[in-house]
Amino acid sequence: MAKRKTAKKIFVLDTSVILHDHNAFRAFSDNDVAIPISVLEELDTFKKGSDIINFEARSFARQLDELSQGHILDDWIDLGDNLGRLKVIMDVSAEPDARDVFGEDKHDHRILNVAIRLKADNKRKSVTLVSKDINLRVKAKSMGVTAADYEKGKVRKENTSYKGRSTIEGLDSQLIERIYSEPDGVPWSDVVDEQPEPNHYFVLKNGSKSALAFYNPATHRIERIEKTTAYGITPRNSEQVFAMHALMNPEVKIVTISGVAGTGKTLLALSSAIEIRREYHQVYLARPIVPLSNKDIGYLPGDIKSKLTPYMEPLFDNLKIIQNQYKETDKRYQAIKRLQEDEKLLITPLAYIRGRSLSNIFFIVDEAQNLTPHEVKTIISRAGENTKIVFTGDVFQIDSPYLDTQSNGLSYLIDRIHSHSLHAHVSLEKGERSELANLANELL
Repeated sequence: MAKRKTAKKIFVLDTSVILHDHNAFRAFSDNDVAIPISVLEELDTFKKGSDIINFEARSFARQLDELSQGHILDDWIDLGDNLGRLKVIMDVSAEPDARDVFGEDKHDHRILNVAIRLKADNKRKSVTLVSKDINLRVKAKSMGVTAADYEKGKVRKENTSYKGRSTIEGLDSQLIERIYSEPDGVPWSDVVDEQPEPNHYFVLKNGSKSALAFYNPATHRIERIEKTTAYGITPRNSEQVFAMHALMNPEVKIVTISGVAGTGKTLLALSSAIEIRREYHQVYLARPIVPLSNKDIGYLPGDIKSKLTPYMEPLFDNLKIIQNQYKETDKRYQAIKRLQEDEKLLITPLAYIRGRSLSNIFFIVDEAQNLTPHEVKTIISRAGENTKIVFTGDVFQIDSPYLDTQSNGLSYLIDRIHSHSLHAHVSLEKGERSELANLANELL
């Protein structure tokens, strides 16, 4: 008896998936993909603007327009070799009706209705609603519809634990002495059994003796590093020593620093950039705008500068910490002031960087956990000659409703490039802001 071919699946895509990845409809192998008409209506509201979600909305619309040449979108359209079909679902009625169940007629409930209707009409096929919106997934499951997150670009949980540093205890005291006495370091095999990741950092210990070191991928040796000061900012622990070394290492072109609030991520990055500013034409410090409660900044009073000030203030606070170490008459205080006046040091929303050349720039991207993997790729792909890019953030403090610890751009970046010689990563865990801040991070 011939083996029956497994029925294809149908995946219903939510708006959040398209805004995350405009190519998402091609990511489901030879299965069929349904796009509710409500998704197109929602995407229409995102087509204007310079943010990445606006780019995603426009890119998807262009692709859908190309696919529809010679076709009607409410019929199934072939997506090509080894892919399934795509269809725009016009009918948003269903039984039971999500709009009645949840007492509101909104896009999410119409999208959910499409999944309910497809499930009822396709008994032999598995129907799954795919959404980055956790609440919509929960609503779908409560109504008996299978729902899943969009997994492409998502980091596996076991791959989110790379810290970029290790502590090795019980080493031979002579080895510690060699680390100090041999300026070119020692072969990695004298210290560890397996070859370390490029630019991996070590705390090497033998009783009361210890040394801070890193694995140099160019020489294949473990070399000692010393505590340095960057524009008056001195590292307070080994983690910060490692971070500052990575930030000021000319061979490292991309640095990722993760850690909770108060660990010094942004302060270390900014002070290091100012310290070595003469090696670059400009220093950019940028962060994505993620409005509170997901309201557009247009709701805020005042002109565009007034609207953006609350989001940029934490960056200015770090600059003031560096500046206020010196008296106003001190040349180092004045130097920072001139850098800003001459636009050699720019603090700006990330969206304002788009279209600018990223050559000869020390570029710091703060709050990188609020970026998508595609946004991170877009930023890095714009890097020109003699550009260094630093991403800082806390992967457990995400403001975007459609990202999590596994799908955000910072986790994705660390996972994909931590084995490359141009990259260094340091995870900061020790809070240095205050005892009160540490208490909040540990217990609340």
